[in-house]
Amino acid sequence: MSVAMDLCVADTVLDYGDQALLLQFDSTADVLAWTTALREAALPGVLDIVPASRTVLIKLDGHRYQGVTRHRLRTLRVGPLAMTTAPPDQRTIIDVVYDGADLAEVADRTGLTAAQVINAHTATPWQVGFCGFPPGFAYLVGGDPRLAVPRRSESRPMVPAGAVGLAGEFTGIYPRQAPGWWQLIGHTEAVLWNIDRPSPALLTPSMWVQFRAA
Repeated sequence: MSVAMDLCVADTVLDYGDQALLLQFDSTADVLAWTTALREAALPGVLDIVPASRTVLIKLDGHRYQGVTRHRLRTLRVGPLAMTTAPPDQRTIIDVVYDGADLAEVADRTGLTAAQVINAHTATPWQVGFCGFPPGFAYLVGGDPRLAVPRRSESRPMVPAGAVGLAGEFTGIYPRQAPGWWQLIGHTEAVLWNIDRPSPALLTPSMWVQFRAA
């Protein structure tokens, strides 16, 4: 993307009830760029900014802010997402044992060896695009594009907590035991969600993450 994104496009900004706006985009990169810009803009009346895969929800302090916020969005200029990553000392390191049940299948689908899959997953930093259900589950983007593989054709009845998987452009870690469709390549002992921490979620939107083979 070489020019600033412009929200003056039909159906890009939608009313979400009477106390929020929903912004729609074509990519997670656009979502990240707008999430950063909105937080830096600190628009009056904005209570929360919630990114997702292709949308950003802006929660407002009442109906009176919908019109004025929509107007301000039309004047807000957002450039392309900076491609620079956080320096190593500002990345969250997550150690992974690469023993996942789908590691061989991922290697086969990508045309890589298992060792090359591991290297691809660890060599490039990932960025948290957004978080979803269950609490603590972060969708990480920006990794090696060779690792983009489809979800499994059938869901596993139960995936253990700490399982590290791939699905499309994303990688993620299961914060707790749950059914799942992701291609599992390893596991980690990192605790993704702990209500006793000041910030319960280990990974939050825009954070940079570096995986390391344990």
